[in-house]
Amino acid sequence: MILLIQYTLIFASVLILVALGGCFSEHSGVINLGLEGVMIMGALGGALMLRYIPATAPAIVMILAVIFMAALFGMVYSSLLAVASINFKADQTIVGTALNMLGIAASTVIVKAINTATNPDDVSSTIQYAGAKKAFLVNIGSFEFSWFMLVTVLLLIAAYVVLYKTRFGLRLRACGENPQAADSLGINVKKMRYAGTTISGALAGMGGFVYAVTTANCSANGDVAGFGFLALAVMIFGNWKPLNVAGGALLFGLFKCIAACYSTLDINGDGIYALTELGLNANFYRLLPYVITLVVLAFTSKSSRAPKAEGIPYDKGQR
Repeated sequence: MILLIQYTLIFASVLILVALGGCFSEHSGVINLGLEGVMIMGALGGALMLRYIPATAPAIVMILAVIFMAALFGMVYSSLLAVASINFKADQTIVGTALNMLGIAASTVIVKAINTATNPDDVSSTIQYAGAKKAFLVNIGSFEFSWFMLVTVLLLIAAYVVLYKTRFGLRLRACGENPQAADSLGINVKKMRYAGTTISGALAGMGGFVYAVTTANCSANGDVAGFGFLALAVMIFGNWKPLNVAGGALLFGLFKCIAACYSTLDINGDGIYALTELGLNANFYRLLPYVITLVVLAFTSKSSRAPKAEGIPYDKGQR
């Protein structure tokens, strides 16, 4: 049971961070379908920081450094979406898809170049940093607590406060609902959309690194197992509201945990792995999170209310 709770919280942490990133972007009026690619680049940034930071660095310095670098890589990469969709008014769906494809290719090329420069015989596309994992963990009895769980809770609270309790959040949401009205009140719509996309990149980048360091065997290899698209589903399920997103992330995280750990889950602590005893094919458990995603969205998408102006390029002359 402890393992079930532990991994559910880990998976939920990743989904919350990335889904919150999608919320900020879409509340500003920009659809960020490139979350998967941003996650990959964030994981790359954090992994590179772990690779080059001294092993003797204090744990708190290491944690802050990797969070900063993952967020920075995510922000820089998401700026491509911002420039294309805000300045050039490109189709945001196509740009997001392109970012997902580019993220995988770019991270692979960069990592291979770094590995080859260090060792000509190393042509792998993976950055390993398992030795640094202990800096992010605290053992509480048999529960393995990750500091990123705490970071996620703090960022969730901060996101709620920023979106609903500050002038900035009000202006951001106004730009996603009616940018023409916001502009008539003196709000710079382009700047607000840049801000929303940048925050989105920072959060998704952090989510990518959290995935890499907690669930990808401490490696960055250009693969985030579809978590970017799962986060989009969580965002829609949560109706673009941070607290609802957290609830949805816990639900999806539970089924993702079952898919990943079904063979080692001892739910009752009696040494019997109940899910394995059922004799179901392993692919059934792997498909479960995505089937649940489709079912949940089928029943909830009709009642979801997206920001009215999301995905629509802002034209100052249009009223």
